[in-house]
Amino acid sequence: MKTTIITTIATALILFASSMAFAAKKNSPTKNMNAMRTIATYLDATALGNAQFNEHLFATDFEYYNSANNNKHSKKDYTKFLKENKGLQYNCKTTYEILDESGNSCVAKATMEFEKFTRVDHITLSNTKNGWQVSKVVTTYP
Repeated sequence: MKTTIITTIATALILFASSMAFAAKKNSPTKNMNAMRTIATYLDATALGNAQFNEHLFATDFEYYNSANNNKHSKKDYTKFLKENKGLQYNCKTTYEILDESGNSCVAKATMEFEKFTRVDHITLSNTKNGWQVSKVVTTYP
């Protein structure tokens, strides 16, 4: 009887562990994007209100920093903000460029030109096991 209980518990634990491993292997829809496409997806989220890939776009340790008011936000806060503004499109001209890409890191600059001001996002990306992800954004208003 003890052997049956122990075998049953061991089997349950093995099944649970294997199901967790399977769930962890679920591919991110952004996994095969290159750095340039990841930046374009970030701009789709911020300037065009497209929240489709937000959960996968940002690294776990993502940080958003607004230099105008010294506010910092985590991934949870920033994705919540983007979700609340889903569908909101900024009336601006948007451009972006990769400033440096080396190995598993990339730094890019995105410019949003509004009628009366300009917003510049300096974006840091990391190439992780889930593909390129935005790890930090610093927003300035030159």
